[in-house]
Amino acid sequence: MSKVAVVFWTGTGNTLTMAQAVVEGAANAGAEAVLVAASDFNKEKVAEYDGIAFGCPAMGAEVLEESEFDPMFTEVEASLNGKKIALFGSYGWGDGQWMRDWEDRCKAVGAKLVVDSVMANYAPGESELEECRALGAALA
Repeated sequence: MSKVAVVFWTGTGNTLTMAQAVVEGAANAGAEAVLVAASDFNKEKVAEYDGIAFGCPAMGAEVLEESEFDPMFTEVEASLNGKKIALFGSYGWGDGQWMRDWEDRCKAVGAKLVVDSVMANYAPGESELEECRALGAALA
């Protein structure tokens, strides 16, 4: 059985809702899946999981959340070489540039993005939640 971590930060609850759908999809596909707050994840934990989904909303000028999530992600980034990962998050403005930038960061360190990233404009609808379940299943 594969182990999947769903590491997230949420401000309004939208990314948490998406994270829960990712866990559901991974578990339904047979993985042991756990929710992990960004503040509880670090580079030492990367090796404990076969796949990791990272979830963060766009903040400010379309960047990752800067006080907890981005510092954590910067710490684990170098440990993602060869690791199966997936990205998801919500946004309220812009066109998703934060996600494209984040994907580029992941590719630059050799992470394996196993599925297209999922973005929800504000609160995720059923179609975005279904994409999150598929994202989780792809990591399983």
